[in-house]
Amino acid sequence: MTRKHAIHAAEAHVVTSHGADFFGEDRHPLTSLTSLAGYAEGCLSQDERGPVVLLLSNPGEGGTMTPGQAAEIAPLLLKLARHRFVRPKESAIAHALAAAAKEAEAAAEPWQWRIETA
Repeated sequence: MTRKHAIHAAEAHVVTSHGADFFGEDRHPLTSLTSLAGYAEGCLSQDERGPVVLLLSNPGEGGTMTPGQAAEIAPLLLKLARHRFVRPKESAIAHALAAAAKEAEAAAEPWQWRIETA
Protein backbone atom coordinates (compact mmCIF):
# COMPACT_ATOMS: atom_id res chain seq x y z
CA MET A 1 0.00 0.00 0.00
CA THR A 2 1.36 3.42 -0.91
CA ARG A 3 1.67 6.19 1.65
CA LYS A 4 -1.13 8.14 -0.04
CA HIS A 5 -3.48 5.15 0.18
CA ALA A 6 -2.51 4.49 3.80
CA ILE A 7 -3.33 8.07 4.77
CA HIS A 8 -6.62 7.98 2.88
CA ALA A 9 -7.60 4.64 4.43
CA ALA A 10 -7.06 6.00 7.94
CA GLU A 11 -9.19 9.11 7.40
CA ALA A 12 -12.10 9.49 9.77
CA HIS A 13 -15.62 9.71 8.41
CA VAL A 14 -18.85 10.99 9.86
CA VAL A 15 -21.60 8.44 9.24
CA THR A 16 -25.11 9.88 9.30
CA SER A 17 -28.43 8.09 9.17
CA HIS A 18 -30.89 8.93 6.42
CA GLY A 19 -33.21 10.30 9.05
CA ALA A 20 -36.06 7.82 9.40
CA ASP A 21 -34.43 5.24 7.12
CA PHE A 22 -32.41 3.39 9.73
CA PHE A 23 -30.78 1.15 7.13
CA GLY A 24 -29.54 4.00 4.97
CA GLU A 25 -26.35 5.82 5.87
CA ASP A 26 -24.09 8.41 4.30
CA ARG A 27 -20.34 8.62 4.92
CA HIS A 28 -18.64 11.99 4.71
CA PRO A 29 -14.92 12.66 5.29
CA LEU A 30 -14.47 14.48 8.57
CA THR A 31 -12.15 16.93 6.80
CA SER A 32 -14.99 17.88 4.43
CA LEU A 33 -17.27 18.67 7.36
CA THR A 34 -14.56 20.82 8.89
CA SER A 35 -14.26 22.64 5.57
CA LEU A 36 -18.04 23.15 5.52
CA ALA A 37 -17.85 24.68 9.00
CA GLY A 38 -15.43 27.25 7.62
CA TYR A 39 -17.83 28.07 4.80
CA ALA A 40 -20.69 28.39 7.30
CA GLU A 41 -18.72 30.96 9.26
CA GLY A 42 -18.31 33.04 6.11
CA CYS A 43 -21.62 32.41 4.35
CA LEU A 44 -24.25 32.39 7.11
CA SER A 45 -25.15 35.23 9.43
CA GLN A 46 -23.79 35.14 12.97
CA ASP A 47 -27.26 34.26 14.31
CA GLU A 48 -27.71 31.36 11.88
CA ARG A 49 -24.32 29.70 11.89
CA GLY A 50 -24.01 28.70 15.56
CA PRO A 51 -25.63 25.24 15.48
CA VAL A 52 -24.31 24.46 11.98
CA VAL A 53 -20.70 25.30 12.87
CA LEU A 54 -20.96 23.36 16.13
CA LEU A 55 -22.23 20.23 14.37
CA LEU A 56 -19.76 20.43 11.48
CA SER A 57 -16.65 21.38 13.42
CA ASN A 58 -17.19 19.22 16.50
CA PRO A 59 -19.32 16.13 15.80
CA GLY A 60 -17.79 14.44 18.87
CA GLU A 61 -17.86 10.67 18.87
CA GLY A 62 -21.38 10.76 17.53
CA GLY A 63 -24.76 11.91 18.66
CA THR A 64 -28.45 12.25 18.12
CA MET A 65 -30.50 15.24 17.12
CA THR A 66 -34.19 15.48 17.95
CA PRO A 67 -36.63 15.98 15.08
CA GLY A 68 -37.05 19.59 16.23
CA GLN A 69 -33.32 20.24 16.16
CA ALA A 70 -33.08 18.59 12.73
CA ALA A 71 -35.90 20.88 11.54
CA GLU A 72 -33.91 23.92 12.63
CA ILE A 73 -30.64 22.88 11.04
CA ALA A 74 -31.94 21.48 7.70
CA PRO A 75 -32.74 24.84 6.06
CA LEU A 76 -29.43 26.27 7.24
CA LEU A 77 -27.53 23.37 5.68
CA LEU A 78 -29.52 23.85 2.46
CA LYS A 79 -28.77 27.57 2.47
CA LEU A 80 -25.10 26.76 2.92
CA ALA A 81 -25.22 24.19 0.09
CA ARG A 82 -26.68 26.78 -2.28
CA HIS A 83 -24.21 29.54 -1.45
CA ARG A 84 -22.12 30.57 -4.45
CA PHE A 85 -18.81 30.39 -2.58
CA VAL A 86 -19.19 26.77 -1.43
CA ARG A 87 -17.27 24.32 -3.63
CA PRO A 88 -19.30 21.59 -5.39
CA LYS A 89 -17.95 18.74 -3.23
CA GLU A 90 -18.88 20.47 0.02
CA SER A 91 -22.17 21.65 -1.48
CA ALA A 92 -23.14 18.05 -2.25
CA ILE A 93 -22.35 17.03 1.33
CA ALA A 94 -24.40 19.92 2.74
CA HIS A 95 -27.31 18.88 0.47
CA ALA A 96 -27.09 15.28 1.70
CA LEU A 97 -26.99 16.37 5.34
CA ALA A 98 -29.96 18.70 4.82
CA ALA A 99 -31.97 15.93 3.15
CA ALA A 100 -31.27 13.52 6.01
CA ALA A 101 -32.23 16.14 8.60
CA LYS A 102 -35.47 16.91 6.72
CA GLU A 103 -36.30 13.20 6.53
CA ALA A 104 -35.83 12.85 10.28
CA GLU A 105 -38.06 15.85 10.89
CA ALA A 106 -40.79 14.59 8.53
CA ALA A 107 -40.85 11.17 10.18
CA ALA A 108 -40.57 12.62 13.71
CA GLU A 109 -37.55 10.38 14.27
CA PRO A 110 -34.10 11.24 15.65
CA TRP A 111 -31.21 11.99 13.31
CA GLN A 112 -28.07 10.14 14.32
CA TRP A 113 -24.38 10.25 13.46
CA ARG A 114 -21.15 8.57 14.51
CA ILE A 115 -17.45 8.79 13.76
CA GLU A 116 -15.86 5.87 11.96
CA THR A 117 -12.21 5.26 11.18
CA ALA A 118 -11.12 2.47 8.89
